[in-house]
Amino acid sequence: MRSDVNHVLEFPGGYTRSVGPVIGRFLSELRDGRLVGVRTAGGRVLVPPAEYDPDTGEDVTDEFVPVGPAGTVTTWSWVADPRPTHPLDRPFAWALIRLDGADTALLHVLDVGDHAEPPRFLKTGMRVRAKFRDDRVGGIRDIECFRPEVTSITDPSRLEYRLQGGRALDRFLSGIAEGRIIGHRCDVCGQVIVPMKGLCPRDGVPTSEEVELPHTGTVTTFAVNNLPDPRAPEVPFVSAYVLLDGAGLTMLALVAGLPADQVRMGMRVRAAWRPREEWTKSMSNIKWFEPIDEPDVPFDEIKDYL
Repeated sequence: MRSDVNHVLEFPGGYTRSVGPVIGRFLSELRDGRLVGVRTAGGRVLVPPAEYDPDTGEDVTDEFVPVGPAGTVTTWSWVADPRPTHPLDRPFAWALIRLDGADTALLHVLDVGDHAEPPRFLKTGMRVRAKFRDDRVGGIRDIECFRPEVTSITDPSRLEYRLQGGRALDRFLSGIAEGRIIGHRCDVCGQVIVPMKGLCPRDGVPTSEEVELPHTGTVTTFAVNNLPDPRAPEVPFVSAYVLLDGAGLTMLALVAGLPADQVRMGMRVRAAWRPREEWTKSMSNIKWFEPIDEPDVPFDEIKDYL
């Protein structure tokens, strides 16, 4: 016996064995594109079928039960580097699959597509379905593989709508179209609500007295955003709550004109308007708020507006 040469064990013409009535029925059904299991005396359905109940050693019944072709993965093992003898030439998983209607699991190939690493959706409990070959001969390889069932689709969608504001919002946007920022004063608490809502969120009473506010205010709190936004000048950008001078509520707006890491709470800002010819009945008339050369407002003066 030499260890420096390849040794070969081969059965010329192939190894032939009888399969018996139970496994033979299973393979015949595979050839016809169907999956069956066999029922034990205790009522369990075995897939792949066996001639004896593995729990009791008793003969199985002669009742064959249709199962699958879909099933559930009970466990799996990832094959990152397939060998030439493996069923797929790209990474795949060996999986134990309990077919619908069966009580035992079948070991087979799970094809999850072209992934170098196990994809996130590959997990125990996932639903899969058998893919049969076109040229079936009556063997376990008549099932080419199992593949994940389609559980979701991505469909391009687009929804067009037009916002119809109430009387208060319509009046507010009319002011913006004129280059004015208008709020409502509450008759109970005296605070000025901007953008106007037609009622006071604190007291719940209707509001109607209009107050024109200056275009300056104070940053109360803010967030730095790192995802692109068509409204923002660059990334990262800052969205902030700005308390306009004389207002009792903050309004959400962009802040620009300085690096994002220099924006701070209490910073004084002014509305930066687009050119007059670009104005519409929209908040986009104000591009953003920019810093002004004024001292920051102390935190104690804005802490109630965070």
